[in-house]
Amino acid sequence: MENPEAFLESCQSKRIVLDEIHRLGNPSELLKIAADHYPEIKVIATGSSSLGASTKFRDTLTGRKFEIWLPPMLSVDLQDFRISDFKHRLFRGGLPPFILSKDYPDREFQEWMDEHWAKDIQELFRLDRRYSYQKFAELLFAQSGGIFEATKFARPCEVSRTTITNYLSVLELTYVIHIVRPFSSRRATEIVSAPKVYAFDTGFICYFKGWETLRREDLGILWEHYVLNEIQGKFQDRRILYWRDKRHHEVDFVWKRKGKGTIAIECKWSADQFEPSGMKAFRHLYPEGKNYVVAYDVRRSFQRTYKNLSVEFLNLAQLIENLE
Repeated sequence: MENPEAFLESCQSKRIVLDEIHRLGNPSELLKIAADHYPEIKVIATGSSSLGASTKFRDTLTGRKFEIWLPPMLSVDLQDFRISDFKHRLFRGGLPPFILSKDYPDREFQEWMDEHWAKDIQELFRLDRRYSYQKFAELLFAQSGGIFEATKFARPCEVSRTTITNYLSVLELTYVIHIVRPFSSRRATEIVSAPKVYAFDTGFICYFKGWETLRREDLGILWEHYVLNEIQGKFQDRRILYWRDKRHHEVDFVWKRKGKGTIAIECKWSADQFEPSGMKAFRHLYPEGKNYVVAYDVRRSFQRTYKNLSVEFLNLAQLIENLE
C-alpha cells in the first residue's frame, strides 16, 4: 500500500476489498488513484464513520465514490443471524459482537466509548476534554429521543453551552447520534428550531439508563429508535423530521418525499396505544399525505378513521414496502 500505483497495476480488472481503510495513512489517495487511472478495477472499501467527517476525504473523492451506510442490525440482519427474540435485539442493540455475546457485554459498551474517543475523535477533531465529551455522550444516550436543550448539559459536563453545541456536531458527524429536526412552515404555533436527538443504537440506551431487564413501558421508546434505524438503513437517508406544536401535539416522524406529499409516521409498541390528537393537529395544517401507525403487534395491515382522518396501521416490513 505504500506504492499505490504498483499495487493497483498488479490488480488489473479485479475487484478489491479493502477492510478498515481508515487505518491507511492517506486512504483518499489510494482511492483517487484507482478511480482516475484504473477505472476497470472495482474497489469496495470499508471504514469508520469518522472517515466521512474528514474534509480532505470528502473533497478529494467528490463524484468518485458511492457510499453505503451500515447502521446497527436491520430486520433482514436478524434473519441472517437467526435471532428470533426481538426484545433481545432491543436490549443488546444491533452491533453483532454485543448481540451475539453469551453474557451481557457490560465492559464492551464502555470499551466502545473509549475506542470512539481514541480512534474517531482525537485523530480528527481538536477536543481535549475527554471526561466532558464522554459525559455528554452518556447523558444523551440516557435521554435519547427527547428534545435537545444545550443549556441543560453545560453544568453537568463542566463546559460552556457553545462547547456542548460543538460536541453535538461531532457526535452527529461520526454517526453516534442522529439529530431529528422539526418540520414546520414557521407558523407561530409550531416548534421550529428545537431538535430531537436519538442515539444510534438501542443497546447503548439500555446500558446508560442502567436497565437490567426491559419493562413494557420501556419498549415504546426503543421501538421508536428501531423504526428510525430501519428507515435510515433502508433508504440511506438521515433527512427525517418530527413535528410538534406549542400545545404539545406531536408526530414522531415526518418524511417529505417528492410527489408523495408529507408522510406522517407514529411508532407504537401496540396499536391500541395510538391516540389520534397529534396526527389530527398535524393534518389540520398539512392535509396532503399518508398517515401511518407502525406497531410491533400488527400482523396484517388495517385502516381506521377518526372523523376526517384516515390512518393505516401496519408492521415495520409493510411500512418500508409502502415507503418504497
